[in-house]
Amino acid sequence: MTIPVTSRSDYRYLRELVLGLSRNVLEPAHDFLFDTRLDTLLRNRGMTHLHELVLYLRSHRDPDLERSIAEAMTINETSFFRDSRPFDLLCTQLLPRLIEQRRTARALRFWSAACSTGQEAYSLAIALREHFHLIAHWNIRIEGTDLCADAVRRAQAGRYHRIEINRGLPARYLVRYFEHRGEDWVVRPEVRGLCTFRQANLCTPSLPFCEPFDVIFLRNVMLYFSKETRRALLARIHSLLAPDGVLFLGSSEQTIGSPLWTPVLASNTCYFTPRKSSA
Repeated sequence: MTIPVTSRSDYRYLRELVLGLSRNVLEPAHDFLFDTRLDTLLRNRGMTHLHELVLYLRSHRDPDLERSIAEAMTINETSFFRDSRPFDLLCTQLLPRLIEQRRTARALRFWSAACSTGQEAYSLAIALREHFHLIAHWNIRIEGTDLCADAVRRAQAGRYHRIEINRGLPARYLVRYFEHRGEDWVVRPEVRGLCTFRQANLCTPSLPFCEPFDVIFLRNVMLYFSKETRRALLARIHSLLAPDGVLFLGSSEQTIGSPLWTPVLASNTCYFTPRKSSA
């Protein structure tokens, strides 16, 4: 029996499929990732080789399968209070200012874009519960979105293995904000109630939000996007951030010279504020 061989054209087809759906730019040097990340998907389809998958996709229109491939190739790396400096700056300087400015509306909205399995959104909720008791009765909403449906389902469940808990979560928060169930820890209702998670593609023209956010976390999302995709995404983010709101990017990400943003350095942490339109 001849074993199918994955050709360069097969990998190129898969790279272009992922680019079209998620705007993630995958280089040929990383083709091996298709073999590892699509292994479960292949087995679930009764296939054993990527070549079989590509042959099927070339002859069948299967949007669900295409979307599953794009989701499997996204990076879902996250942890609680990942890179703690933005959280520290938010609690010590930025949120007190925003709370003062929102004292009449008594509402705050946060967005964890590309939230993966939810640790970033829950970290925000824990920080609010821990440090800002005076706004306990405000209308607080933390929205989390991710391309990957499986990641969103895990975020909604708020259930984490011990190894995930041990990555960044202080022990005092574990006792206060989680319940121990079997081998896992589950986020308590008072924290989960602040968070809503949904599937969304950041690179589509329309995002599932109308009202502006006060704080947006868009961290370590654009690393695999082209410059054009980054500019388009940052323009959409600009339209969804309050004029006095705050945008956090990853430590190695910038707004690539966009006239829409002003970088601010505080306490060894960079964040961005929206510039007013010149129109």
